[in-house]
Amino acid sequence: MSSESLEIAKNRYQQGKIAFENGRYREAIEQLEKAGALLAPQTRLAGDVKIWLVTAYEAAGKNEDAIALCEKLKRHPNFETSKEAKRLHYILTAPKLQRPQEWMTQIPDFSNISDNKSQASFAVRTSSSSQGKTSTPKEIVDLSQVNSKDNQFIWVALVAIAVIFGSLVWLSL
Repeated sequence: MSSESLEIAKNRYQQGKIAFENGRYREAIEQLEKAGALLAPQTRLAGDVKIWLVTAYEAAGKNEDAIALCEKLKRHPNFETSKEAKRLHYILTAPKLQRPQEWMTQIPDFSNISDNKSQASFAVRTSSSSQGKTSTPKEIVDLSQVNSKDNQFIWVALVAIAVIFGSLVWLSL
């Protein structure tokens, strides 16, 4: 392998990681697959690229591809790669737990809302269990009207604690 193709592979690997971390999973898969094709399959770098590819497959909903790649990587000559592949395989093949719907929070899609905040109005759907409850409007407090003067409570409390502690020590003698 030439140093030029190694640099291209490293560049694609970095681009794939960045795309993955930004939620662009299809782009991450594309970059990582191209990086992996440029590398000798038994190298540590190729193993690292393939481990990232497993996570990108899973994030993109390609669970079968992720599991199949893990199966191959469990036999990788690099110990760290095979160890990570075994760990990921265990996670990917674990039974999925069912979560009650009331535990879930729906996140609204704001992708079609313009950047002009003065015209934007947002409506968020809530779960069915909280729709029956009436919410009281929050009272706005003018912070300039709040009494922030020290009322010496902390000193009174400390003296009371010291007296109680002192009397307990005196009674134990």
